[in-house]
Amino acid sequence: MRIAVDIDDTLNIVDRVGKAGAYIERKNLDFHLASEFSNKFEEVYDWAPEDVLEFIRDGGIVAFTDAEVRRNAREVLTKWREEGHRIVILTSRQEEWFVNPEKVARDWLEKRRIPYDEIVAEIPYGEKGAYCREHEIPILIDDEVDTCLKAQEEGIRAVLAVGKHNIHRAKEIRYGGANWKQIDAAVRHILSLIG
Repeated sequence: MRIAVDIDDTLNIVDRVGKAGAYIERKNLDFHLASEFSNKFEEVYDWAPEDVLEFIRDGGIVAFTDAEVRRNAREVLTKWREEGHRIVILTSRQEEWFVNPEKVARDWLEKRRIPYDEIVAEIPYGEKGAYCREHEIPILIDDEVDTCLKAQEEGIRAVLAVGKHNIHRAKEIRYGGANWKQIDAAVRHILSLIG
């Protein structure tokens, strides 16, 4: 079975507040915290998209390249591969921020020994479900509620990686987990349903 898995805030924990806050302080910029738990850099501080891009290009990419792995993610994906499942990493990371988003993702995954079979980058938000349908991937794990909702509309079984940024909407998605043991249990339940 093919299983699609997002990276940011699904396989990892991106420290947006800390990394951006240190940059803002170091540069003595007049930006203020707007949303402590947002999973979008554009919403964490009261800055414009061009300010975020400048931050990323001035070393802010380390928020992604140094992001820690969510507990048990590697172990769960390793088990799935041992059982014969294929892991497809689907990320919305764009060239504008990452220059080569597939390479940046590959480097992060391999440095942390997280198994995968292929990486697909630059999938627009909300389009992962359509990609899964077109490529016959029946399960998608992602932290974006709207991405999961759209995937469900495409007939894909979405599993929400629950975090502080989306817990208030977690009940909108049928399957989910706040950690990788719970995500694994949700995926195993889905697998038992679709055989």
